[in-house]
Amino acid sequence: MWCAVFLRKEHQPMDKKPYYISTAIAYTSAKPHIGNTYEIVLADAIARYKRMTGYDVYFQTGTDEHGQKIQDKAEAAGVTPQAYVDGVAGQIHEIWDLMNTTYDKFVRTTDPMHVEKVQKIFKKLYDQGDIYKGSYKGKYCTPCESFWTESQLVDGCCPDCGRPVVDAEEEAYFFKMSKYADRLMKHIEGHPEFIQPESRKNEMVNNFLKPGLQDLCVSRTSFDWGIPVTFDDKHVVYVWLDALTNYITFCGYDPDGNHDEHYKRFWPADVHLIGKDIIRFHTIYWPIFLMALGEELPKQVFGHPWLLVGDGKMSKSTGNVIYADDLVKWFGVDAVRYYVLHEIPFANDGVMTYEMLMERINADLANVLGNLVNRTIAMSHKYFDGVVMQPGASEPVDEELKAIALALPEKVEKRMAGLHVADAIDEIFTLLRRSNKYIDETMPWALAKDESQKERLGTVLYNLLESIRFAAIMIKPHLPETADRIFAQLNIEDKGVESLASFGALEPGHKVGQAEVLFARIDIPKKLAEITGIDPEAEKKAKKAAKEAEKAAKKAEKAKKKAEIPEGCISIDEFAKVEMTVCKVLACENVEKSEKLLKFQLDDGSGTPRQILSGIAKFYKAEDLVGKTLVACTNLPPRKMMGQESNGMILSAVREIEGGEELHLVMLDDAVPAGCKLC
Repeated sequence: MWCAVFLRKEHQPMDKKPYYISTAIAYTSAKPHIGNTYEIVLADAIARYKRMTGYDVYFQTGTDEHGQKIQDKAEAAGVTPQAYVDGVAGQIHEIWDLMNTTYDKFVRTTDPMHVEKVQKIFKKLYDQGDIYKGSYKGKYCTPCESFWTESQLVDGCCPDCGRPVVDAEEEAYFFKMSKYADRLMKHIEGHPEFIQPESRKNEMVNNFLKPGLQDLCVSRTSFDWGIPVTFDDKHVVYVWLDALTNYITFCGYDPDGNHDEHYKRFWPADVHLIGKDIIRFHTIYWPIFLMALGEELPKQVFGHPWLLVGDGKMSKSTGNVIYADDLVKWFGVDAVRYYVLHEIPFANDGVMTYEMLMERINADLANVLGNLVNRTIAMSHKYFDGVVMQPGASEPVDEELKAIALALPEKVEKRMAGLHVADAIDEIFTLLRRSNKYIDETMPWALAKDESQKERLGTVLYNLLESIRFAAIMIKPHLPETADRIFAQLNIEDKGVESLASFGALEPGHKVGQAEVLFARIDIPKKLAEITGIDPEAEKKAKKAAKEAEKAAKKAEKAKKKAEIPEGCISIDEFAKVEMTVCKVLACENVEKSEKLLKFQLDDGSGTPRQILSGIAKFYKAEDLVGKTLVACTNLPPRKMMGQESNGMILSAVREIEGGEELHLVMLDDAVPAGCKLC
């Protein structure tokens, strides 16, 4: 088994302000996908930024390695639970490193030190009366390691993950949650920044705290892959009490009260960065555990949104999983970092598809950033042999560019302070886009043709190089490799945010490095075919052929049904052609020289009266029909009757009677408006 705790570096001098950031420890049930990986990249960007702005950062991450789900998976794989978690923890560790994350400590809950401290914490809480022995009967979700009552289920499934639950009944130890509920509510009310975003806080208060907390099961007897309870060997500590305490056990907390200097310096944590799906455990269970232990609560818990694939949450069961190492192989580390940091809003879920990722790389990284750096360095070599010129020939257009650059550090600080990382990146790209516009405005290629404009050309290129320096420093927490490559092209060292106090720190006479492509434009159809093994053009043709085949099949089916219609019947399509319209009788009169015909002027809803002649004079008097609501067939071709045009046929019913027949017009309630269609 490889080392359970990995400490990356010694901390900075004590005069720097401490900052403790943690991710949730990744559950070692399976290899993490890009949605899981987003969290470590987000935490890394924040940690890097805090270091850059003068903080002594402690950044902790790691793996959660106990529980029934892991024991079941290990048994299915035919290995011991320890061997199973060693393998998955190794994968997680490799991916965190692949993504260029600068954590200070990678922890594992199978570490003997953590095991011993958790046992002491459990005993301490038991001795002071916060934990008691009982039994549990209810519903259990193995993937979430959560117990639920029948009323808490959603459509009979786990309310957190939506998967089936099983009946569970066993002896267990319970923690008295309700004992601390009022105290936690007061803390949340008094510390509005404690749960972020605001929507997560409202959810916890309204859905869990206000209805009343149930006591929490904190031990299990139905499996043995967990930390043993020292005073009752049938029980193992339930996963959440084991997992959540990692934030203090590995930081230097001692259950006996002899905390080390590291803990005294860094606790309470400044922010626990977690997925929104485990916000309840971190904002209700965890602070209550800390209250019971007499420890300070973390300053903030930030429940970040999910990264979705297409229109759904990433899941192996749905087959839509994308892995970080595959994305890095196809697009590079910084392109992947950029997408997950920029495309997931502060409080809403983000979406990833291969097409969206490639479009963003082309639009932002290749066009805006890469093109700016490449052509600025190339022009410096073309016009001045790579030498940075002394700026002197200023013009009003320069001032806006300088102002945006000088305002950048403060704007980014404001965004990062609220963990609005995507917005911070947008501020940086505002400077990059303005720099590209500045090139279009100043047209260096035109200035180069006029010897008298040489000083102005040198000033323009200086302003561009200096703006690129500002952007490179500010983007380094997010795209560290790209920032270093920009510094190499500028041929300068990264002197940090302190060097951005004024516009003009780039020394004249300095020679820039060689231009290189930071991000190549991607041929999206070709790359997509490489990734998926599907030729998009062939797929397009196949879809078109399938659509045409479906259309032909429907046509053939329609023809078949038409051929099967019995003699004397019509098809539904033929019937649908008949247009029957509700009409109001505006006027009615007998037709001169005709004993049969009545001439109607009808309101059919079109705005123009419709004339229809009908041979019903022997059944109705013309004056009796004015104002009545009738039904007429209105899509018959016009016909001449007694020299006058008739545009339709009024519907009526005829029946045979002794000595002849009687006719009844189809009349409707006057409330039915003219123009309505019968169907």
